[in-house]
Amino acid sequence: MGDEHIDALREVDLDVRTNEYVAIMGQSGSGKSTLMNILGCLDRPTAGEYWLNSERVSRMNDRQLAGIRNREIGFVFQTFNLLPRMSALSNVEVPLIYSGLPKKERVERATAALETVGLADRMRHRPSEMSGGQRQRVAIARALVTRPSIVLADEPTGNLDSTTGEEIMNLFDQLHDAGNTLIVVTHEQHIAARAGRVVRLSDGDVVSDVNARNEE
Repeated sequence: MGDEHIDALREVDLDVRTNEYVAIMGQSGSGKSTLMNILGCLDRPTAGEYWLNSERVSRMNDRQLAGIRNREIGFVFQTFNLLPRMSALSNVEVPLIYSGLPKKERVERATAALETVGLADRMRHRPSEMSGGQRQRVAIARALVTRPSIVLADEPTGNLDSTTGEEIMNLFDQLHDAGNTLIVVTHEQHIAARAGRVVRLSDGDVVSDVNARNEE
């Protein structure tokens, strides 16, 4: 910003193990979004290293990062980001198209992902024909369909009412129980308490990293 230099993250040292359920919390401007972008291989750190499944992704070029994102990362956004003219099944298929899978396998895997999130009866419906909770379930199925190493969720219940949000978080609990590694950005304490671990950021630093259940 002009002559002003701002470090969005500073000396962050973080290890996430397979099948961990981690919540990342912090005020606006704390560095949450930057950390998520780096973890999701959308940005590269200007210093330091990021390793994912024994690969040093912090040194990869844009094309290599795109491949890692499609193979290793599943994204769930607050705003769903579904394609409005496509059915739930077609939306979930999209990441597999970029993987080059044949049509038959794409349909089989997208169908299985939608069944996992409880939408076996809504596969042919478009987003406009579904509730907010159902749209978020489609988004979660899309995140799972590539069988990623990590599922990253950014305020996954932010656009949902409390009852529907509870249903989505129950689904996240089930995904974790099934062996998925989950990292959820949230500003809500009750959402973070669902995770096994809460990482708090402030001004680009990790100020605490504790077992969530020990905070209760």
